[in-house]
Amino acid sequence: MAAKPKLVRDRIPEIISKAGKTPVTHIASEDDYWKALKEKLQEEVNEFFEDSNEEELADILEVLDAICGFKNIDKKALEALRKKKAAERGGFKGRIILDGTE
Repeated sequence: MAAKPKLVRDRIPEIISKAGKTPVTHIASEDDYWKALKEKLQEEVNEFFEDSNEEELADILEVLDAICGFKNIDKKALEALRKKKAAERGGFKGRIILDGTE
């Protein structure tokens, strides 16, 4: 059974060719690319859940970088928004778990 098409890193077809196999690829439309980016982000997050290490976090960052590029999101502006939210609501370093409200 053939594998489901999925977004891969740009050099993967080259790596497959060097391994003596023939990659079958196509370039995604904008709609398909956006869908594939979201699926790839979910895939990488799931892999991080299974094996919480720096390599998996790096993969998540790579997908986020691609999303920012595709959606024309300025990473400095995104970081400024993150800092603004942290200043207003805090971050997650305090390890606070909300058990409910009364």
